Amino acid sequence: MSSRWRRVLGQALWLGVLVSALVHASGLFPVHVVSRLDLVLADFRLNALMPRTLDERVVIVDVDEKSLAELGRWPWSRNYIAAMVDELFERQKVAVVGFDMVFAEPDPANDLKALAQWAHQKPELAKHLSSWVTEFDHDAQLARALTHRPVVLGYYFTSDRDGRRVGDLPPVAFDAASLNGHAIPLTSWNGYASNLKLLAQAAPQAGYFNASADIDGLVRSVPLLSQFEQHHYESLALAVFRRYTGSPLIKPVVPTAYRGFLHRHSALSSVNLEQGGVHQPIPVDGHGRARVPYRGPGGPEGGSFAYVSASDLLKGRIPAEALRNKLILVGSTAPGLYDQRATPVSEVFPGVEVHANLLSGLLDARLAAQPDWARGFEIVLLCLNAIVLAVVLNKWSTISSALFVVLWVCALAAHNLWAYARYQFELPLALTLLLTLVLYAGHTIWNYIMEGRSRRSLTRLFGSYVPPELVAEMAKDPARYTMRAENRELTVMFCDMRNFTQISENLPPEEVRALVNQFFSNMTAVIGTHRGTLDKYIGDALMAFWGAPVCNHQHAADAVKSALGMLQRLNALNSELVASGLPRVGLGVGLNTGLMCVGDMGSSLRRSYTVMGDPVNLASRIEALTRHYGVDILAGESTFSATAHASNKGFEWVEVDRVRVKGKEQPVTLFTPVSSIWSGQSTFKEEVRLWSLVLTSYRLQDWSRARNAVKDLQGAFCKSPLLGLYQKMEERIAHCCHNPPVLDWDGASTFNTK
Repeated sequence: MSSRWRRVLGQALWLGVLVSALVHASGLFPVHVVSRLDLVLADFRLNALMPRTLDERVVIVDVDEKSLAELGRWPWSRNYIAAMVDELFERQKVAVVGFDMVFAEPDPANDLKALAQWAHQKPELAKHLSSWVTEFDHDAQLARALTHRPVVLGYYFTSDRDGRRVGDLPPVAFDAASLNGHAIPLTSWNGYASNLKLLAQAAPQAGYFNASADIDGLVRSVPLLSQFEQHHYESLALAVFRRYTGSPLIKPVVPTAYRGFLHRHSALSSVNLEQGGVHQPIPVDGHGRARVPYRGPGGPEGGSFAYVSASDLLKGRIPAEALRNKLILVGSTAPGLYDQRATPVSEVFPGVEVHANLLSGLLDARLAAQPDWARGFEIVLLCLNAIVLAVVLNKWSTISSALFVVLWVCALAAHNLWAYARYQFELPLALTLLLTLVLYAGHTIWNYIMEGRSRRSLTRLFGSYVPPELVAEMAKDPARYTMRAENRELTVMFCDMRNFTQISENLPPEEVRALVNQFFSNMTAVIGTHRGTLDKYIGDALMAFWGAPVCNHQHAADAVKSALGMLQRLNALNSELVASGLPRVGLGVGLNTGLMCVGDMGSSLRRSYTVMGDPVNLASRIEALTRHYGVDILAGESTFSATAHASNKGFEWVEVDRVRVKGKEQPVTLFTPVSSIWSGQSTFKEEVRLWSLVLTSYRLQDWSRARNAVKDLQGAFCKSPLLGLYQKMEERIAHCCHNPPVLDWDGASTFNTK
């Protein structure tokens, strides 16, 4: 697959993931796993930011195990409840009392019918019947205790097949006409269990205590308003709050204008409480549910609300007016009464405290909710997230990208927490985080797969002529290296095995093959050590270059070091050959630097990664001249110039001659490198000075002086590696003495053969 198609496929997969996320965010096809994850994050946010402080305004009167032990099993006689109400209002001076319990059946302790029959059988007792009724009618006693007092009774709705209905429902919470004909998807029921008519008439305001469990069974919200047979009713916490604040009117707020598919329609956006021109908005979701702002872990030891044992209250063990102006919720934490809920803050949470937390949130106007623009916000955030990640992951390094993703996730989480803490906005976060992780993981895996393919392709392409060290370096960023031809300044080498023809004539083919393989193996190893790229073997010669495919600004210096290293390796190889009874071999190396074309070249049948250009041809010509000058290494002037500023190059240059090779009109100055071992000797400078004198005298056609200088060189430096060059120059000077060059001679030697 080409890089273009890989890029197109990667972009298509990226877009597919984003579109899938947008489909969920738009509400067209919600993914339940993402919804569950949002609930988990909401629970984390709630637990992280709970105040965990005591709300002194709300007190829970608890029918606890202690009360049941002192006063008997539940249900208690209604005269106990009446006595509790009297205690709360007369002695404790509380503000409002709400019951998280229902009185749907007559008091089981009432036996008025039997009393009437007894009085009928004994007429002398009939005159006392009216006073006995007053004493033994506990429901009536409770009704009298409730009358004209700020009491909110409790009841509950049901949804079952029978739709059973018990007791009297309270007045509706608001007029259905205020919905302006909108069909609001409030929580609906088909049955209820409410209070006795006698009690409902005595305390007409009541609220249901149903909670709303999410798909995982946890109670996170309470239906603030519910619907039963086209009528609408309020929850216990809202009813207590309204009674405490003067019974403001309930006005549901429904969006009336079309605002695009990103917003909810025919759904509540909030509930307004209106009184005396003052509006208090209560945020709810589209189904009229309010999030419960849990303050702490719950229970008498939770520290969020004060708990008072019902038996202590009835026994007068609570000091007078200790509960003055408090909002009282009467409920139970006794396990046997089964009023426990599973919530995000605790697996076992008193049901009455759920309503206490909601009431506390209403008092503080501290109810969190998802705003109606949350869906549009999430869609915009998803798109922004995908764009930012696309830029970062494609432009930045792996480590930088990973660090950015971590910081980006932290920033998203911090913003979400800030919006919740500052404005009580419950903004969706799970899908954005999930998209971030999926895109990052997908991009990483995709790059791993594609880079693995690229590395394998790179190894196949370059492994045969690039040393493993360079292949490993290239594999770190395979996209940078292709076979595409390009112009680049490189240094090229031609290396020829000397004496090969003579050796091959005197050895059997098997030994010739072994010798050639041994020679090439040693020379190629040196080239690889100095970051060179093997181009090809040409008979008994080889070709290599430096500076590609891996860019190397020291390519010329590395090529020269490689040539000197090949000479050292050759000395060791010759020692092995002589020890084996084989003849010694020599080599000639030609180097040249220049702008050349490098890349994949060849025919449709066979191609290779090679170099072409005039500098390559010149390097071949220079290598051929090593035999003529009696030196092992020759380099062009461009290679000499390219190494002028090389650091720690470990060699020095000696000028050899100016030549004009076949195919080139301009003369080229040739140099030979000498190792630091030789150039570090004390006599080296004197030898170079004498040789420079020879070249200068020769080019000035001062043959006598040149001849004397070269004889001095041969006498003083008879063991010099350049002795062959000196002998060649002596022969040339002698020839010029008898055959002077033409008048316009420029000092360059001309070679008309390859």
